[in-house]
Amino acid sequence: MAAAHRPLVHRSGPLRSTAGDPVHSPGPLDRLAGRETGQAPRAARADHFQPTKLTSTFPALLAHPDVDEVCELRDPFGIMAFHGGNLERTTDVIAREVATRTGASLYAVIQHAPLREHVPSITIRPEHSTMLRQFLDHVDTVIAVHGYGRETQFWNVLLGGRNRELANHLAEHLRAALPDAFGVVDDLDDIPRGLRGLHEANPVNLPPNAGVQLELPPTIRWNKEARNWSDHEGTPRAPQVSTLIDALVGAVDAWTAPQGARRSISQVAPNGESCRR
Repeated sequence: MAAAHRPLVHRSGPLRSTAGDPVHSPGPLDRLAGRETGQAPRAARADHFQPTKLTSTFPALLAHPDVDEVCELRDPFGIMAFHGGNLERTTDVIAREVATRTGASLYAVIQHAPLREHVPSITIRPEHSTMLRQFLDHVDTVIAVHGYGRETQFWNVLLGGRNRELANHLAEHLRAALPDAFGVVDDLDDIPRGLRGLHEANPVNLPPNAGVQLELPPTIRWNKEARNWSDHEGTPRAPQVSTLIDALVGAVDAWTAPQGARRSISQVAPNGESCRR
């Protein structure tokens, strides 16, 4: 498996909140704030390192009035963001734009502020959601977009999941596009065990060809100038988020076109065929 050709950013204290956002330790994170590409320092921790609630079940989350479940069926390549909205910020925005621009199918679960409830990936099951079942019946390969935060991996984009060929393919496109400050890690040995996305019950591995668990660090999702998460609550888009989206669009197009899976965007309704509840 290919390893990242850029040096990985390793720092002591591998901490992670249940929301996938970084748990703050003043020294290292404050020093990181001076880097040009992005930051998630003091302004972020007051509002975004809030405690999160571990929800008992996926059905309970879907029944919450502040949660939207989104399913749009287009091509058999799918994009997922089931920890979207106010939980792992910016992930659903990235997923939706990549899906729309490539003609991919989309599945997302979006939590609206102030809700922040974390359902473990392996408990997000198609038998608990008609929309998720329809999505998984329709697609054959997926990318699941997540957000995470660990001081030892604070600038690294992680590519887990069981489809290692797709992971390597995405890594090539991301390395070519992202600023040098970001590492791109597609060697499973360099990805923390809890972020590898290899469990058979993880939704990313349920389609026939499985998929890639794309874990995005806070530094790529944070808008330094606006001092908030990119595309969140009216915050403008951070430049590195635009770069990331463009790279993912190019990677998905390059992956699906040879297989004849992708139709012309002109042949795809912008919102696809909505799943039935």
